[in-house]
Amino acid sequence: MHRRVVLLSAVALALAGALVPAGAAQASAPSGLGPRPVGWSGADSWSERRSVLQYWTPQRMLAAQPLGDPPPRRSQSSGPTEGSPWASRNGSVQRSSWSTGGATTQGAAWSVPGTQAVNARLQAAVPNSPGLRWTDGGAIVRTTGRVFFTTAEGGNASCSGSAVTSANESVVMTAGHCVKMNGAAHRNWVFVPGFDNGRRPFGTWVATSLLTTQQWNANEDINFDVAAAVVAPLQGRTLTDVVGGQGIAFNQPRGRQMFSFGYPAAEPFDGSRLIYCSGRTFNDTVQTRDQGLRCNMTGGSSGGPWFQGFNESTGLGWLNSVNSFKYDFAPQFMFGPFFGNEAMAVYQSAQRANTL
Repeated sequence: MHRRVVLLSAVALALAGALVPAGAAQASAPSGLGPRPVGWSGADSWSERRSVLQYWTPQRMLAAQPLGDPPPRRSQSSGPTEGSPWASRNGSVQRSSWSTGGATTQGAAWSVPGTQAVNARLQAAVPNSPGLRWTDGGAIVRTTGRVFFTTAEGGNASCSGSAVTSANESVVMTAGHCVKMNGAAHRNWVFVPGFDNGRRPFGTWVATSLLTTQQWNANEDINFDVAAAVVAPLQGRTLTDVVGGQGIAFNQPRGRQMFSFGYPAAEPFDGSRLIYCSGRTFNDTVQTRDQGLRCNMTGGSSGGPWFQGFNESTGLGWLNSVNSFKYDFAPQFMFGPFFGNEAMAVYQSAQRANTL
């Protein structure tokens, strides 16, 4: 892939947002712009990486359960606002169960009365692709992949992720809950780009280190559900040298046209194919500062990339969020965190990390 170096000044990054184009070798960013991320080691020795690779047999991957999305933490200032597409007639909010694509946590989320009418109005107002198999090829089929790991409880689970351009050519962006959930880090973490009905055409890449935001690490704040994995070289080659890398963008305007990708594995999907959604995003005015997109992807799609400026012919774009969570009263809508300074700090730390 042709590579070019883009150097952005601190002023341009801070005021106009940071853009790292697909195929760029590196990009500068102002130090101290966002809070320092939290990181920890994965399989950081050859013997550990070999054990992880041996662990992930085809049978274990097929049996891995889609990780359910986490309930959003409700702040005192959050809640539906007058004129919000989610707001009920009287503006009230009631406790409800939280849909995770499998397990259900009682009292974890919030539902809005009259949601059938709300959903019907939103679906009419937000026309887009709600979730279809991607068949147009391009770079996206190489850079997007399934993520597999073992939770602290000992179960094998799956998410999604994306290879992005980076200085060390080894960074995978995903969701925070795909590296740590319920206060415990996942282990046996691997990325399988181009996963296709069980096939691993570009190999299995083992994480040597994992990073997330301070807010997710400390409180599992859904507004900062962002993470990165640094993967070890495979047969002497780095990740983006093999599959290429997507661009990545920070501090961009909201309400833009987006494409979302992932490997949903909960019904009616089975994790075997790359699925996408597309449409114009809108602000979540119920409980978070995230953006929403009409999308029927299910558990297992968490961590899959959202792109601005996505070119359907080349399959390249600017990664600007990830699949994060859904409200139980609006299963046709996916939400993803805003990529601001905290997400930038995670990415910058990951691209500077040693991969050996």
